[in-house]
Amino acid sequence: MGMSQAEMDAIIDQHFAFEASDDVDGVLGSMTEDAEHEIIPSPFGRITDRAGIRRMYELLFRDLKGEGVTPLRRLYGDDFVVDEAEWRGTIVDGRPFLLDGKEGRVSFRLLHIFQFREGRIAREDVWCDLAAIQGQLRAGRKASAAAA
Repeated sequence: MGMSQAEMDAIIDQHFAFEASDDVDGVLGSMTEDAEHEIIPSPFGRITDRAGIRRMYELLFRDLKGEGVTPLRRLYGDDFVVDEAEWRGTIVDGRPFLLDGKEGRVSFRLLHIFQFREGRIAREDVWCDLAAIQGQLRAGRKASAAAA
């Protein structure tokens, strides 16, 4: 028997709250011991070990400063959720998005696919609107240069 929508929502919302507060231990606590994680596109690739997921989140939290997430929609299955949202904040270093050295305020869409097992996240795949991120960082860099 699958999980209810309310149970999956509670886990995702808690996971996102841990992410918003840069709480790596909380994030890992919301995931199974053998969880898998992948951000597409990202130089990290698919991560299948807990230590690797920890390192990825530590780097991500260093390079991204979130200001808010607006949920757009969620689609549910027995043991999975597809979550679409808009993220707003500042990229301190564009390395996680293959944009070394670029920084600035951005807003972009995220698509998560969460799979659950035993009341926790067993797999998290994240797609980012890389074109929107790149375009905003390029525009921000030009505007900063013109203002100087």
